[in-house]
Amino acid sequence: MADEWIIRVDGKEYGPADMATLREWKSEGRVLPANDARRTDTQSWTKAETIPGLFDAARLPVPATEPLRPTPVSTRALLPETFVVYTRGFFKYLGLTLLLLGPSVGMELVGTLINTKSASEPSARTLVATAFAVSMFFLRLILIPVYIAGIQILTAAFAAGERIGFFAMLNEAVKYWPRVALIWLFVLLCYAFWILIFLPFGITMTVALGGFSFGSFFFTLLVLAIVTWMIGRLWINFMFWQQFAVLEGCNIPEALRRSRDLARSGSNRAWYQRPVWRGVFIVSIWSALLMILYWPFMSQLFWLWKSLVLPAAGTSGSDPQKMAESFLEAAKNIRPSFAAGVLGAVLKPLLGIAFVLLFLDSNLAHED
Repeated sequence: MADEWIIRVDGKEYGPADMATLREWKSEGRVLPANDARRTDTQSWTKAETIPGLFDAARLPVPATEPLRPTPVSTRALLPETFVVYTRGFFKYLGLTLLLLGPSVGMELVGTLINTKSASEPSARTLVATAFAVSMFFLRLILIPVYIAGIQILTAAFAAGERIGFFAMLNEAVKYWPRVALIWLFVLLCYAFWILIFLPFGITMTVALGGFSFGSFFFTLLVLAIVTWMIGRLWINFMFWQQFAVLEGCNIPEALRRSRDLARSGSNRAWYQRPVWRGVFIVSIWSALLMILYWPFMSQLFWLWKSLVLPAAGTSGSDPQKMAESFLEAAKNIRPSFAAGVLGAVLKPLLGIAFVLLFLDSNLAHED
C-alpha cells in the first residue's frame, strides 16, 4: 500500500493523500515546506519538507550539517536585493497592485463624471455614479488586507528561493484577512488620532485662546513636537506588524508586541545596523522617490502657499481661519497627475519587499 499523509494547515487537517495528490497540492501552493505533516499510520507530526520525494527535487543540494536559514542582507545590499526580488516577481506584484488600482481608477473616472454634473440638478445617472464610487471605495478597503498579506507571502517565498503561483498566493492571503484587517484598522486609528484629531485640536486651542502671539507660536511648536514624537514612537512599535501577523502567524497583541521588540533590538550593534535605523533608511529612500514623482504637485502647492498665505500672515489683524479656508479653496484645483499616481502604485511593492527582507534579516540576528 502506498504511503498516505495527513497535512495540517492553520489547525485543520487534510487527507489522507497519496504522493500524486501531495504533488498536485504543492503545485497549487496548498502545501508548503513548513506545513505540519504525518503518515496515516502514526500520530507523530513532522514537516511537509521531510516527506520523501515531495520537495527534494525542487531544492538545490545543501550540506547536511547546514540548516536552511534566511541569508543575511547587509544595509548596502538591501536595496539591490529589493530590486532583484521585485524584478523576479514583477507580474505577480503588478497583479496585487491592480487589485487596488482597479477600484481607484473606477473612483477617479466616476468622480470626473460627477463633477461635470450640476450639483443643483441631481439625475439618476449621477446617483448611480455616486453609488458606484462609494462601492469602489469600500471594495478598495476590503482588498487592502489582501494586498498587504500578498506582499509578505510573495516576498518571503522569493527570499527562500521558492515559487508560488499568483492564485495560490491570493488563496493564502485571504486566509489572513481578518487578522490583517483588524491590526491595519487599529494602526490606522492610532495615527489618525494624533494627526487628524490631536494636532488640529491643539493648534485650534492655541489660536482660540491667544491668537498668533509670541507665546502661542511656541505652544504650537510644542504641540507639533509632541505629535512628531508620538508618530515616531508609533512607527517603531508598528514597524514589523505586517510580517509578524502573516509570516509568523501571530495574533494581534503578539504581533504588535514582537514588532516593537524586534524594532528596538540590536542595541549591541552599530547604530546603522539596528533594525529601526535601517527602517528609517528605507522610508527615507521611499519618501525621496515620492517627492520626485509628485514634485509638480508639491511645487504648485508651495507657490500657492507662498503667494496666498505668506503675504497675508505678515499683515496685522489677519485671520488664520480665513487664510486656511482660502488656501484650501484654491488648492482644490491642484491635484497630482494620474500618471504619477499609477506609477507610485506600481512601485509601492518595493517598500513592502524591502521591509520583508529587513524583517527576515533582523529576525535572524535577533534569534542569534
